[in-house]
Amino acid sequence: MQAKIKTPSGEGASGHAAIDLISALREHTGRFPSREQKVADYVQQHLSEISDMTIAQLARACDVSTPTVVRFCRTLGCDGFREFKLRLAQNLAVSLQYISAPAASDQVTSDTAIDRVLGALYASANVMRSQVDPQAIDQAVKVISGSRQLLAAGIGGGSSMVAQEAANRFFRLGIPSLALNDSYLLQMRAATLGPEDVLFCISASGEADEVVSAAEIAGGYGATTIAVAPKASRLAQISKIAIMVDLPEDPDIYKPTASRYAHLVIVDAIAMTVAQARAAKTNENLRRIRASLTAFHGRTGPQPLGD
Repeated sequence: MQAKIKTPSGEGASGHAAIDLISALREHTGRFPSREQKVADYVQQHLSEISDMTIAQLARACDVSTPTVVRFCRTLGCDGFREFKLRLAQNLAVSLQYISAPAASDQVTSDTAIDRVLGALYASANVMRSQVDPQAIDQAVKVISGSRQLLAAGIGGGSSMVAQEAANRFFRLGIPSLALNDSYLLQMRAATLGPEDVLFCISASGEADEVVSAAEIAGGYGATTIAVAPKASRLAQISKIAIMVDLPEDPDIYKPTASRYAHLVIVDAIAMTVAQARAAKTNENLRRIRASLTAFHGRTGPQPLGD
């Protein structure tokens, strides 16, 4: 029985293993049977061409037989050449920008790292400023100001961080707030929300299944769903209040995503306006927080509130 090479895999949308063929080819170079190695070498050197080739063409290009190509595909965990081509094409579609990334010596070096990050921040913030509808912000402020509690939802590194910051901002204003990025807890919490509650969702793609599902559940029980997401996304379409932003990412793969900064600006703008709308409650809440911190560390001079 032919041994299969262990490849990084997970469960894909189709239910089949989503094999990272590019990693498998690189990591196991020299470990294939000799004739299969010829196929592996050719594939690595012609990744973008394989999808247009027939099995006979690939066999001729490698100077091997078609059964050898089939064995090569099965060694990588694929049922045959057709499945191998499909998975390689899918893998290549998301990997190409990293495979073709310029060498470090080709990167712009005249700017400092801080200047480059700030440049991306300013660009994203300017795009966001031109897209955001002030009426959507006003609607969000009105609903949050009168809410019983707020659940902030974000899945993934950037969105979960912004959701956490939203909860940090709003609890200071006297609104019980919680941030979640665990998919199961998010569904359960969403099911406990009602007409006086708010589900505040942040998603750079607007397509995260966990967040979309939570919005559907919370909305079904009468909670007001607020989304910061792209215009055409599922999340924006199903949310009662959609703050729609489509933020392009920097093509430089080494630069951290700047969209989270723009999302933080939106959160801060809403929080500031909610604070003003609830001035009496806000002032007393902030005074209590500041007093508790002074008693804790003894400092009385100006400082960020609770940070």
